[in-house]
Amino acid sequence: MAKNFRIYIKEELAISKEVLLEEGQTHYLKNVVKYTVGEKITCFDNKNGEFMCQILELSKRTGKIQVLEKIKDYTLCPDIWLLFAPLKKDKTDFVIEKATELGCRQIIPTITQYTNTTNIKTERYIAQSIEAAEQCRRTDIPIMSEPQILTDLLKNWDSERILFFMDETLQSKNFLEQLKANPNKRAAVLIGPEGGFSPDELNLLRTLEFAKGATLGPRILRAETAVAAAISCWQMINGDWSK
Repeated sequence: MAKNFRIYIKEELAISKEVLLEEGQTHYLKNVVKYTVGEKITCFDNKNGEFMCQILELSKRTGKIQVLEKIKDYTLCPDIWLLFAPLKKDKTDFVIEKATELGCRQIIPTITQYTNTTNIKTERYIAQSIEAAEQCRRTDIPIMSEPQILTDLLKNWDSERILFFMDETLQSKNFLEQLKANPNKRAAVLIGPEGGFSPDELNLLRTLEFAKGATLGPRILRAETAVAAAISCWQMINGDWSK
């Protein structure tokens, strides 16, 4: 196994600073990826960037590293938010992972009329987003909001942030056309549940000036597929893939 392990450190990092690792991090380094004292790993702190660190101690339950040098500046991902209706466990896992990898700055679990799960575990979502951020080498971690009801979100929405909602009825413009017509760098994507939005929700969304309906082609996508497709489209046209 190639040794390129990367971990998130909750406390602020600085050159020469020594940091105690969490028990889970210690276990993974020592017993899973088989690191030893003296070897180097990369760490980031969601504030100052990414650093090269050296392992000073690895015991059964505790570990210690020392920060050697900064290797990457802290960079925020583009200002794109994901609003999604929580799905069954494995599908929600997929959504959190891919939204993080694709560069969402904020993720908001959104309760709609047809949302079919009440098993919403914010702490688990945070852990998954951290793991995905470690893997994809971003230096920031997405903000994970507590679940919010769609109608409440819309009442308090900042009208300067465009909300693209994926319209499974296929009665809206295609997403590419909407993105080109609305090149706002502050945006959000709303994906409904497996049953789609209710008629009342669609009617409400269509009355809001900041909300733009969009379709993702002629086929009806699963909710988790729509998340990955929609964020990818936004990144390609208005995000950091377009640079």
